[in-house]
Amino acid sequence: MAAQTIYGYARAVRSGNRIMAVNTEKHFDHVGGNGFFRRLGIDVYGHAENSRTAEEFADEIAEFNDAIPDSLRRWRKEANAFFYRTEVAAPNRTIREETTFDLGGLMAEVLFTPGHTRTNLSIWIPQEKVLYAGDCIVSQYRPNLEFGSSEDWRQWLASLDRIETLGPAFVLGGHGNLFSAAELPAVLDILRSDLREAIAQGLSPNQQYHRQHSNETGVGNM
Repeated sequence: MAAQTIYGYARAVRSGNRIMAVNTEKHFDHVGGNGFFRRLGIDVYGHAENSRTAEEFADEIAEFNDAIPDSLRRWRKEANAFFYRTEVAAPNRTIREETTFDLGGLMAEVLFTPGHTRTNLSIWIPQEKVLYAGDCIVSQYRPNLEFGSSEDWRQWLASLDRIETLGPAFVLGGHGNLFSAAELPAVLDILRSDLREAIAQGLSPNQQYHRQHSNETGVGNM
């Protein structure tokens, strides 16, 4: 449904425009619409390591289903309803190095901004000073560090430094609101704080929370 909505907005702006899609990373909330776009013959661009399998997708749905609080709904596997007609599809256009797209006179630079995953890309529109940052930057949402290591988090900090140097007027992150240059320092402060703490502890914020909670309740202590 999200892919159809994006497609509908793109067509509504100017129906004759040629449409292309770019995956900003490999997690399923960013690549789940690939099948929809490919069925329409729309090119999907993504990092060279951006490839997911049907087995991984099935595991994703199962994990989502296990998180449903109601046992009857879990038994009915109602998580499948959220992924109706979603088909796994890899990008058909591979990005192996930073590149530039000409969007009819408006240039879009594809930047490598790894950290959240190795496959993270950001799209920079220098003429308008707008950045599409994917999950490299999120607002009103704690960054997902669950699949990384201290080295990945150091790369993430470097990616944030690079983005700050660009001086974007507006940033659209992977989760949360569109925000302006005036709000960027506060967002970056939160992200950097979480990343530095994770590097110092060797644990993601969620792992730190669960370890602390486990110690406080005595779970696992003899």
